[in-house]
Amino acid sequence: MSINRNLLNIIAVLCVCLNLGCNEGAQEREIDSHTIQVSSLFPSSSSSCVLSPRASTTKSSLHVTHRHGTCSRLNNGKATSPDHVEILRLDQARVNSIHSKLSKKLTTNHVSQSQSTDLPAKDGSTLGSGNYIVTVGLGTPKNDLSLIFDTGSDLTWTQCQPCVRTCYDQKEPIFNPSKSTSYYNVSCSSAACGSLTSATGNAGSCSASNCIYGIQYGDQSFSVGFLAKEKFTLTSSDVFDGVYFGCGENNQGLFTGVAGLLGLGRDKLSFPSQTATAYNKIFSYCLPSSASYTGHLTFGSAGISRSVKFTPISTITDGTSFYGLNIVAITVGGQKLPIASTVFSTPGALIDSGTVITRLPPKAYAALRSSFKAKMSKYPTTSGVSILDTCFDLSGFKTVTIPKVAFSFSGGAVVELGSKGIFYAFKISQVCLAFAGNSDDSNAAIFGNVQQQTLEVVYDGAGGRVGFAPNGCS
Repeated sequence: MSINRNLLNIIAVLCVCLNLGCNEGAQEREIDSHTIQVSSLFPSSSSSCVLSPRASTTKSSLHVTHRHGTCSRLNNGKATSPDHVEILRLDQARVNSIHSKLSKKLTTNHVSQSQSTDLPAKDGSTLGSGNYIVTVGLGTPKNDLSLIFDTGSDLTWTQCQPCVRTCYDQKEPIFNPSKSTSYYNVSCSSAACGSLTSATGNAGSCSASNCIYGIQYGDQSFSVGFLAKEKFTLTSSDVFDGVYFGCGENNQGLFTGVAGLLGLGRDKLSFPSQTATAYNKIFSYCLPSSASYTGHLTFGSAGISRSVKFTPISTITDGTSFYGLNIVAITVGGQKLPIASTVFSTPGALIDSGTVITRLPPKAYAALRSSFKAKMSKYPTTSGVSILDTCFDLSGFKTVTIPKVAFSFSGGAVVELGSKGIFYAFKISQVCLAFAGNSDDSNAAIFGNVQQQTLEVVYDGAGGRVGFAPNGCS
């Protein structure tokens, strides 16, 4: 009997130990993964719009809306269905143009008001899908206009009357400079006109001594018109006189609905550079994870989270519009991927508000994909779409457990992606890992906007650094 009792005691101790082990394992899985409702990966059918408290309460802050969402001024409270394959095609065009710029293949072109379509497409930026927009007031009296904001562009521009050749369709009335008392054309002998080469890739030209700008995008879109100065109103307390912008009288392309673009790059003609005395080249944003929520774009340091971790802007992007980063490591499910440091350091990296899908060097992407698939083995795989090759069929699942993904940057900044920053969902039977590999080892990595969703991203141009914090939209 005593032997039996001893056996029972041993079994009881083993059971306790096993239970503890099970609990510890569960806790580890919880720490290293997200479990979310599958339905949360898709747009809500609700027509309501939830406003960002940050944008509603912080000085110098604008609401950021998704171009296709219920919160957008362009959609009258109704979400529109984006063409995901087209979005990814445009995304690749943008990535190609960024890599082309970084490889210093640009040449200086000259543009005239009458010959806009002759601008060489290979030398332009590419707008991509232009997912996120803000509303800015232009002129006196103020005209509220929806502008795509873009950290990879410098010159702010909007469509203007009269449309000399063509204007694309936009939701709001096209800005008429003749009805604004604060509008001025800029002379073609001015320093600002001379700055167009670095800001747009095209030298300014003259029309009756007025400066003409031209910017061509890699997707055959373009804007040509007068370089001008005008009053910009962000909020009732943040008004700027004499901001340089492009007043486009000949515009064509994939901007449909929006009035133009707000350039947030690093050139001296960018909006942060022009407002540096007020904001010291500091701005931050949070991109909403859902089309029925707004995020914020905030100028200056007001309201920036104390938990922001900064990383230095790298030298790879010196002389360009872009904000460079140094990626040091990637972890998946708490495990650091076996990637040699030179895989990241050789091509370098940058952050871009207009690139949708994060691009990684081929070896880094292969390691990420392999680890992610291994940790998602309980979910059936399915065919890829466009640039996305790692997709899962989540039909029949109410929840999905996703391994956490974190990026480590130089200076000690570790950025854990939000649960919405890992997948790109086409339909319930096709939910894909939102990363892609570059075609060449020498092409820079790009930290895209899917991965940035819900993060607070801080650009400190004067301090030469970029910062990240979680829960940036709340």
